[in-house]
Amino acid sequence: MNASFSLFELDMGQLTRLARAEVPLELEADALPESMPPAFIARLSLRLAEQGVPAPWCCTFLIRRTRDGRFVGACGFKAALEEGRVEVGYGVAPEARGEGAATAALRALIQKAFEAGAQAVLAEVEPHNHASLAVVRKAGLRWAGCRVDESGDEVEQWLRRSAD
Repeated sequence: MNASFSLFELDMGQLTRLARAEVPLELEADALPESMPPAFIARLSLRLAEQGVPAPWCCTFLIRRTRDGRFVGACGFKAALEEGRVEVGYGVAPEARGEGAATAALRALIQKAFEAGAQAVLAEVEPHNHASLAVVRKAGLRWAGCRVDESGDEVEQWLRRSAD
């Protein structure tokens, strides 16, 4: 990861509190508003862990800004490795956007994925989300097509293969 940001892995207790929409007390003072993962993401990580999905696929990470130690966002894998591919997700607090946190976090997730045996990393981005489209491009993902997601919205699929 670049020197400006690092990943902080949430433990099961912290994920349990986040799943109840509570910010863990030990993280609260260092967290920017809207930097914590939403409750449904914490519940997903807990469910994957309960199913025996190994790390890193069941992990959720906070993105920590090095210069002040503040948590500026979150990222992680959305499911277990399947047929050599894993999907990633990320989000950054509004006041920290534009600092490179999402790009740094995505690059770190890609590295973790490849080190853990993935052959491809997928990110799905809504076509109007220009900031996220810039992030996936900067992180070396390539456009791989479009699909309609579960809520009926079109999303662009961006992929990076370990051979790239």
